[in-house]
Amino acid sequence: MAETRYDAPAPGGTGVVVDPAVPDADAALLRANEALLSRIRAGWKPERAAKPERAAKPRRGRPGRLLLRSVAALAVLVVIVSMVGSGPSRIHLVVLALAAVLVGLSLLVTVTPEKPLADRLFESAHRYEGRYLLPEQFDEEARALQARALHAVQSVLASQVNALGLLDTVRNAIVLPEEAWEVARLLAKISALRGEHRELLAGGTTAEVADAVAPLERVLEGSATAVAARIEALERYAARVAEAERALRARAQLDGLRDLLPRYEELLAESGSGTTPDGEMDRFAEDADRLELALRDSVGSAHEAFGHLDGARKRAGGRPGERPGGADLTGGPDAGQQG
Repeated sequence: MAETRYDAPAPGGTGVVVDPAVPDADAALLRANEALLSRIRAGWKPERAAKPERAAKPRRGRPGRLLLRSVAALAVLVVIVSMVGSGPSRIHLVVLALAAVLVGLSLLVTVTPEKPLADRLFESAHRYEGRYLLPEQFDEEARALQARALHAVQSVLASQVNALGLLDTVRNAIVLPEEAWEVARLLAKISALRGEHRELLAGGTTAEVADAVAPLERVLEGSATAVAARIEALERYAARVAEAERALRARAQLDGLRDLLPRYEELLAESGSGTTPDGEMDRFAEDADRLELALRDSVGSAHEAFGHLDGARKRAGGRPGERPGGADLTGGPDAGQQG
């Protein structure tokens, strides 16, 4: 029976966000099965996981017994063949005997079938619990911020200036996915606390409760502001990279035009339609030089923006939410202050 295919992330959504430390194959499995992951998170279990007593027990010792029987059968056949015929006929019989043994082995060996997708996903979902996030774990505000962070990271990693090594490609490949995951993790945490906060206070509060709640609301607000600042840093870096990308494209276009100049000069000379204005060709070289400087400035600006981004991450300790001794969720300088 054909294996059931589960849906991919919804178009336009951020989909399943996975910790970049999760192995690629497992991360791809998680990202490709958003709907089923949501069911698993809600408590659904595949049939085998729900009724483990029905699972077939593995048969031990079979490979060893199979090997012994095969060797014994081969030995008997070789003895028989050695007693019958001689010369080429004996060689033919030996080859035939070996082929018969191999065919017998192929029929006896049982290939263990691959686990169904639902079972594999269920195991991965529990193995990597806490290391992936689903869209429903973000509230509306957090979902919009997460989409911005994801867009900034993807635009940098997909840029030509990054592919050509004009940026720090290796650090980009490590730092940016880690930062995107950290932002997503914090946004999910803030979303959960905001939801619980609203639910707890839905029936109204007394003055005493309002006084007690005010500092917590400031923590939430300050933490959300700090995460938004981290996303803005990502966007600034992406904007600098986009500037470098435009300069690189313009330089390539100008180089192409400059390569065509001899043909234009030839056409002017042959047609007699006019002459090239004095210094016109020199202007192409000057424009190319200006674009080269613009490209260098843009790449330098992108490196500087990355330095600020990386510095902010290091000051936050890499995993800001795990910072001990404070109520701040993000490690921001003001998020934990209370009035």
